[in-house]
Formats: sequence, C-alpha cells, structure tokens
Amino acid sequence: MSKYAQPDRRPAVVAGASSGIGAATALALAAAGFPVALGARRTSKCEDVATAIRDAGGEAVVHALDVTDDDSVAAFASAVASDLGDIEVVISNAGSVGPGTIHEVPTERFGQELDLAILGAHRLVRAFVPGMVARTRGDILFVSSDVAVRPRPFMSSYAAGKWGLEGMAQALQMELEGTGVRASIVRPGPTWSEMGSDWDVDQAAFVLEQWVRFGLARHPHFMKPTAIADAITTVVSAPRGVHLNLVEVSPEAPISPAPTTPQEA
Repeated sequence: MSKYAQPDRRPAVVAGASSGIGAATALALAAAGFPVALGARRTSKCEDVATAIRDAGGEAVVHALDVTDDDSVAAFASAVASDLGDIEVVISNAGSVGPGTIHEVPTERFGQELDLAILGAHRLVRAFVPGMVARTRGDILFVSSDVAVRPRPFMSSYAAGKWGLEGMAQALQMELEGTGVRASIVRPGPTWSEMGSDWDVDQAAFVLEQWVRFGLARHPHFMKPTAIADAITTVVSAPRGVHLNLVEVSPEAPISPAPTTPQEA
C-alpha cells in the first residue's frame, strides 16, 4: 500500500454515541461506508442507532464505554478491534454540561466534569493512537465547542474543559506531524441536543439571559446535530496528504430586513 493510500475498509469508533452529535455522527459515518463501533454508558440507546444503521445496510456494533474509567476504555478498545479489525477513525465526543456558577460549584463536581472532558479524551488517545502511529495512518477527531474561544458564563467547568481539550489536541497535532496520523478538531456553535435538556427551567432561563447580557446569543438559531456530523465525516474522509485540522461550524443567522437609512425613514 502506498504511504498515502487509505484502506478500502476504515472502521470508526464514536464515543458518546447514544444521542445528539454522537448518534448523528455514527449514522453519517455509516452512510459514508465506515463500519462503526458505538460506545456510551447508555448502550440501549446506542443499540437503537445501530439498528437504524444495519437497517440501512451499514455495519455497526455496540459496546459499553465509560471514558472516565481506564478499564472500561481498555475493554471497549479490545472489543471493537475484535469485532471490526484495526480502528482507523476515532471520534472523541463524550461530554456533559450542567449549569453552575464557578465559585459555587463543588470542586468534586468540577473535577468530575474535567475528567470526562479532558482525561476521557486522553484515555481514547492512549487506547487507539499508538496503533495508528504503528500503521502510519489514522484519524482522531475531538468534538470541541465554540466556548473554547468564546467562553459562556454559568456553565460550571464547560469552558475550562473545552479550552483544555483544544490545548491537548493542538499539541497532539504537532507531536503527530510526520506520523501519518491526523488529529483534528471540530468546533460546533449552538446545536440542539440532549445536553442541557435536563436543566431546571428557571436555571436554563437565567443562563440564557446571561448569554444575551454578554452578547453571546446574538440570534436564536441553533443547528441540528446532523450539521456537525456532516462536518466530522468530511474531516475524516479527506484524502491522504490533506489535513482539515480545525473546522468551526456555526448556525447561520436568520435573514433580517435591510436596515433603513435616515434618508429612507
């Protein structure tokens, strides 16, 4: 195989595949021809997605995955390799967000959230990237958030976690240069998902009001998870020799009437 060739079969792992962006990404990758391994704690929801993939003619397997647990990640990596063969693509998407004022959030909760956001991603790196380096090819993609560059308040550790995730990913990009392995970041803006759906209504209203106060909610449009899934699929499908290292995806603002000038008023 040429050093710039891709195998015909490229098994992909999606961590955090039970809903939202992760589920949409599993569906999009499968539609593009990738055999997909879905991982999450809620395996029953992953099975629903896998059934939809198989019904459409794709290949999918499901295994339990808790990225905050070393043994779970190791067992998952072994199981998916046994099912699908060498993993060519890893999507690190597991995450959560809860409302909270930073100086009021218990440190234990703050640390647990960072464990999921940063250490969880690193556990996936340790489980899959060494094999990619040995094969001189592969893609690992981190799903970030626009809070990494435009932090929003009253979201506990979320901004800190995504800042840290992108710092790790960008350092990893440099370390992997010349290995044939591509580390990439997709940075979504506001997207509809289950994240935040379990918030108290009054808390959610307060947080949104604060985003507006700080100019962080300029318009009401949110994207569907499929928009992010399509971007992720594009990044990992890029031909060898091309690296889409950072893609930011934002909702387009609604079309507004043309402003009236003083002369027209």
